[in-house]
Amino acid sequence: MTVWGIPLDFILFALTLLGVAVFHHRTLEVALTGAVVITLYQLFTVGFKTGPGVAGLLGHAGHEWVTLANLLGLLLGFALLADHFERSKVPDVLPHVLPDDWKGPFVLLLGICVMSSFLDNIAAAMIGGTMAAVLFRRRVHIGYLAAIVAASNAGGAGSVVGDTTTTMMWIAGASPLVVLEAYLAAAVAVLIFGIIAARQQHAHQPIQKDDTPGTRVDAGRLVVVVVILLAAIGANVFFNLRDPDVLNHFPVIGTAVMAATVLTAPVRMPRWSLLPGAFRGAVFLLALVWCASLMPVQHLPEPSWQTTFGLGFLSSVFDNIPLTALAIRQDGYDWGFLAYAVGFGGSMIWFGSSAGVALSNLYPEARSVFAWIRGGWHVALAYVVSYLVMLLVLGWHPHPLKMAP
Repeated sequence: MTVWGIPLDFILFALTLLGVAVFHHRTLEVALTGAVVITLYQLFTVGFKTGPGVAGLLGHAGHEWVTLANLLGLLLGFALLADHFERSKVPDVLPHVLPDDWKGPFVLLLGICVMSSFLDNIAAAMIGGTMAAVLFRRRVHIGYLAAIVAASNAGGAGSVVGDTTTTMMWIAGASPLVVLEAYLAAAVAVLIFGIIAARQQHAHQPIQKDDTPGTRVDAGRLVVVVVILLAAIGANVFFNLRDPDVLNHFPVIGTAVMAATVLTAPVRMPRWSLLPGAFRGAVFLLALVWCASLMPVQHLPEPSWQTTFGLGFLSSVFDNIPLTALAIRQDGYDWGFLAYAVGFGGSMIWFGSSAGVALSNLYPEARSVFAWIRGGWHVALAYVVSYLVMLLVLGWHPHPLKMAP
């Protein structure tokens, strides 16, 4: 069924996204309503990609459950990890190592970007948001929150272990060296949005100049943080090198994070009371990912630098995981450009990336699309300029996956 030539599925999804933008105090309810409506529409009318009726629904769910379970495990596990990190008191001893003026917030963004190159971008955003809460006495500018998400996504864009989408490319056969090209654009972007956001934050709330008196780092909690992060990285790298197909059929990374969280509980008990709030945020993201997976997109436009540039803007409202899956199926992309576009592009709106959704659990005020765009306008500017710099310096060079060097 179409309306003015547009499939009704897309219209329903667009209305869901519009509802999230307008009713930002009811984002979970809006996202769940959209997911239910779209699912019921396809169940009783057009069917699913895997077939009509209940059988088609079960087939589609069987295909998507790994992605959804991984995201759930990461969002819940890293919410507990961020709390461990805050209670370790490491953020309280950072002021003496960071500059006192606007360069302090800028250096913090650089650190988040570097962390995300070897951590999952969700973890980097959560740790960065936790440090910002302490360093700026919980008065964090919305533009700086957008910059934290952008820094975590920029750092993950050039690393095959830094983002779910780059890991998908690695599993499919893209060389880590090809994906590494995204760091050229990421470096340019961080300079642009990082400096502007750091000045925004300094004007809003300067960085704490001195360490919190009497602070002692809790080494046990710091060990727990490191173990959980190593579990996530180790599971990703191990199965990519030994048996990548396992990652497509079981939520290895999310399971590893939650298992490490439980196993380290005797060392330092997590604050389990945080899980209900984190679960609400996770369900919101899963609902949007489910909606995106139901869209009748069978292929993307012919691969080119122009269409890849456009995918960056699309990924700010349309989950980048199904976009990446379609691109892999289509093949013929320059994977460094695609990794940067779909990875960093989601930073332009708070629900455009899992890192943004995770950070909004720490800062509920981030759940306003209009406030995010108004305060974080520099992220979109950075995307446009950095992508064009990457194009001018490196040029568009498609790498078919079966031939990727």
